[in-house]
This record gives sequence, C-alpha cells and structure tokens, in this order.
Amino acid sequence: MKHFKLAGSRVVKTGISIFITAWICVLLNWPPVFAVITAIVTIEPTVSDSIKKGIVRFPASAIGSAYAVLFISLFGDSPLTYALAAVFTIATCFRLKLHAGLLVATLTAVAMIEVIHTNVLMSFFIRLGTTTTGLVVSTVVNMFMMPPEYTNEIAKKLESIAFRTGIAVEKVIQDLLDNQHQVVVVEQDLAEQLDKMIHQTEQLIRFQKEEAKFHPLAGSEQTHFQQEQEQLVRLRLIHYHLGNLIYSSFNAVEWPDEKRTAIMNAVTEMAQSLKHPDAYERSKHREQFTRLTNIFWDDNRAIAEKKEKQPANLPPELTILYELLSIYNLVERYFEKPQ
Repeated sequence: MKHFKLAGSRVVKTGISIFITAWICVLLNWPPVFAVITAIVTIEPTVSDSIKKGIVRFPASAIGSAYAVLFISLFGDSPLTYALAAVFTIATCFRLKLHAGLLVATLTAVAMIEVIHTNVLMSFFIRLGTTTTGLVVSTVVNMFMMPPEYTNEIAKKLESIAFRTGIAVEKVIQDLLDNQHQVVVVEQDLAEQLDKMIHQTEQLIRFQKEEAKFHPLAGSEQTHFQQEQEQLVRLRLIHYHLGNLIYSSFNAVEWPDEKRTAIMNAVTEMAQSLKHPDAYERSKHREQFTRLTNIFWDDNRAIAEKKEKQPANLPPELTILYELLSIYNLVERYFEKPQ
C-alpha cells in the first residue's frame, strides 16, 4: 500500500507538472512537447535529485538543440541530419559526463529536426526556454506538492528485515545443531532476500536524507530517523555474521544434548525478539548471552586441555558460538533506545 501511495503521488505530480508546463508554453506560443518531455523526466524520488539531474539535463538539452540546429542548417531535413544529431549529442554528453541528461538530450535533438522550418537561431533559444520551463515547473511541484516522505516505509522495511532475520538465524542454527548444514539452498535464498531488502532500505534512507535538505524533520522525527539508520547498520552486521555461518563449511558439531538445548533455547528467544519486538526483554537477553558465553569459554578450556596437537583451524563449535555471540550482541544494540 505504501509503494502504491508513493507511486500514486509521483503520477499525480507528473500529471500536474505536464499540465502547468504545457499551459505556460501555449501562452508563450512555444511548442510544448519539449517542455513536457523535460517535465516528465525531472520528477525524481527526491527534490534534491530533481535539482541535481535538472542541472545536468539543461546543458545536455542545449547540446542536443545546438546539434539539431547545426545539422539541419547543413543537410536540411534528411536521414543524415537525424543520425548525425543523435550520434554527436550522445558522444558529447558522454565526453562531458552528462549521463543523466543523455536520453532527453538525444530525444530533443531528433525531435527538433522535424519542427525547425525557419529561423533556426530563434528555434534554439525557444528550445532552451521550454527546457527551463519544464525543469522549473516539475521541480517546484515536486518540492511543494505532496513532498516525498519515507520514514514510515523505512520503519516497515526494518520490521520486515528483523522478522526475516529472526527466521533465518533460527533455521541456520537448528540445521547446524542437527548437522545438516550441507543443505544450504534455503538459507542462501533467505540471505539473498535479506541482502536485497537491506539494500532497498539503504536507498530509502538516502532518499530521506536528501529530502531533509528541503523538508527538515522535526526533533522527535529526526531522533527516530537516526535510530532507524543505526538499526539498519545493526541488521547489516547481523546479516554479515549470518552469512559467515551460511557460507562456511563445518564438520559435524560435537555438543552434548544439554549444550545443544541451551544454545537452541537462546537462539529461539533471540529470534522471537526480532520477529516480535514487544517480546524483547533486556534482562532475559543478557541472561541468555551469559549462558552462551559460558559455553564458549567451556569449549575453549576443553580444547586447551586436550593432549593432542592443537587444531590448525578453530573447531566448528567455537566458530559457531563466536558468530552467534556477535549476533546476540548486535540484537541487544538493535533494541537500544536513543539517548
């Protein structure tokens, strides 16, 4: 529903930008098509992006217009004119690194050829005027009408990522305890889904940061947004440690049933906290963390007391516990309240 709302607001803003742009061009007796094209492509997810890309698209469109004027003066309205205008526009935009404006500049160049009949110089300046109109109108509409707001969607994304992380951690540890880690397809799919969701949320956070330059968040909203950014960092790190468990090769673990039960109980409680944040209790979380830490040091001592040669690599039990303790610590920090 939130995606539909964001997409719907963008459609509405695009429609209004097109109407106002075309109306102004008609009043000035300018061809509205070029201004409308510019208005359509200038509506971006954030006002900042609209301005940044608009700054690139204006000179790019001017380049396309200039080449259209140049080649129609030399070769008239011919196939060669279309080809040369397009090729030279693309090459120049690439050379000047005006990549964001390349498409609209090329469209401008080839579209202008058909409408230039007299006074090519006047046509060039009119084209600059229509470009400016499209840029200004769409940017103003994007800034003041239904300004983008991503904090609610970011919060929902975080909840979904945390929920899926809880499921993934529980499944991975259960498979390791059951010595079934060779079956990793499901875990890898979960990891890839989590990585995609985290990347999408990072993009939304970038959008919100850019938008805050023009529509600053209030005090409490800013604090909440800062907490969301920190939570996403924690989830990204949890995903890293979870990946270490998924993509590493382990021999069969040799824990007694008592330790297996204690470890799985701790993981289940942690997973419940991620899936249902209201279930999180710091005291219980710390208690389980202490149990896992004790198991970790017990295994360390057991290895140190062995008579045979020390292993070249960490035993799977210590590696799993290290990653699990790291995840446990990050979950606690995930639920920390801002000061």
